[in-house]
Amino acid sequence: MQLLEEEMARDGFWKDQAKAQEKISRLKELKKACEPWQRAYAQYEELELLLEAVDEHDVHSQDELTRDLERLMKELDTLEQARLLGGKTDSNNAIISIHAGAGGTEACDWVAMLFRMYSRWAQEKGCDVETIDLLPGEEAGTKSVTAIIKGAYAFGHLRSEVGVHRLVRISPFDANKRRHTSFASVDVLAEIGDEVAIDIEEKDLRIDTFRSSGAGGQHVNVTDSAVRITHLPTGIVVQCQNERSQHKNRKTAMKLLKARLYEMEEQKKAEETARLYGEKSVIAWGSQIRSYVLHPYYMVKDHRTEHETSNAQAVLDGALDDFITAFLRWNASRTRQ
Repeated sequence: MQLLEEEMARDGFWKDQAKAQEKISRLKELKKACEPWQRAYAQYEELELLLEAVDEHDVHSQDELTRDLERLMKELDTLEQARLLGGKTDSNNAIISIHAGAGGTEACDWVAMLFRMYSRWAQEKGCDVETIDLLPGEEAGTKSVTAIIKGAYAFGHLRSEVGVHRLVRISPFDANKRRHTSFASVDVLAEIGDEVAIDIEEKDLRIDTFRSSGAGGQHVNVTDSAVRITHLPTGIVVQCQNERSQHKNRKTAMKLLKARLYEMEEQKKAEETARLYGEKSVIAWGSQIRSYVLHPYYMVKDHRTEHETSNAQAVLDGALDDFITAFLRWNASRTRQ
């Protein structure tokens, strides 16, 4: 910021009007980002001076300083969240997909448990959860599920969940009460609105319709309202079968396709940046990111951040905030390296 201000003060700065305006805009952005932190630091220095000046027997002044410090801490928490959730699409809705790994019914039950966990977290945050595609397990649980979690910064928070989740427990489906290990993969995309232009040509699409699957009863459609879209140039396949209307299912499937194409382009940019800077990517799809152990002890541990807790049931009930915050801080520090 100081370098930009010094450059603006030099003779000839305005010779190139376009370049000058670009630098002024950049300076404004930097000031906007820095000023809240500068104000917070000034408040901290003021509180530090007042603390030295207050008599230890002056209970009223000490209480007032404590309240001021608590307000400052809350403000710093807000600034930290804004810093960690500063990505282009962090404020968007999230499209979450969960798929069972090997393990049959056990793995399908794990998918259902994870979907319940994310749904509980979303509800606690005031987000809406809209299931758009669900394939039930043959005996119990869910083979795969895709849902849109609608709420402010849903994607920014849930992007921490991408990867393989591992469960260790005594299986409720095993008559011999043996310990089983199950795996499920979680994928999270940002829902992309009209503000991002993604060029999708009709000739590049193959659109198939089919009858919605389900557990039976009145909720299973008897018409071919479910929609599957294949993007021929990339081979990406998306589908939606939640709505009874084929038109609505197609519209939602196109949202999924747009999100996946956007993610593909962003991944290409990230790989190119890593190549230019000689960095080795640490993102590996399919890598195990978190373990949930329910036997012989209780523990949930994130293998990226090393954050862990023994309160596994609370996590499975949606208490994910500590894991999400630990990931955001870990990811921010890794990005700066």
